[in-house]
Amino acid sequence: MLKTRTWIVLICAAALVSGIFSIRLLTGRRDRTIVEVVQDGAVIREIDLSHVSGSYSFTVTGSDGGENTILVEPGRVCVTAADCPDQVCVRQGWLSNQTTPVICLPHRLILRVQGVSDGVDGVSK
Repeated sequence: MLKTRTWIVLICAAALVSGIFSIRLLTGRRDRTIVEVVQDGAVIREIDLSHVSGSYSFTVTGSDGGENTILVEPGRVCVTAADCPDQVCVRQGWLSNQTTPVICLPHRLILRVQGVSDGVDGVSK
C-alpha cells in the first residue's frame, strides 16, 4: 500500500511540473526583432519592431549633410527618401527579417535586423 501511494504522489508531481513548464513555455516571451540604425559604423538607434503599434518616420542626417528618411511600421522598416544620387536604399524596400540589410553607401547608413531570441529554438516551439 505504501508503494502505491508513493507512485501516485510521484506521478502527480511529475504531471504538475510538466503542466507548469508547458504553461510557461506557451505564454513566455516570444522572439523580438530589433533593427539597428548604423551610421559611420556606430549604432545610432535601435528599434524593437515587436513593440511598434503604429507608423512613424524619422530623418537621419549624415556627417556629409545627406539625409535619409526612415519609415517604421509594425514588423517592418524601410528608407522612404534619400538625397543620394543612386536611390538604392529607397529601392531596396521593406526590411523585416535578417536576410539582407538596407544600405546607403553615399551616406554610410545601414539598417540591419538583429533578432533577439527567447532561448527556444524553432523546432521546439
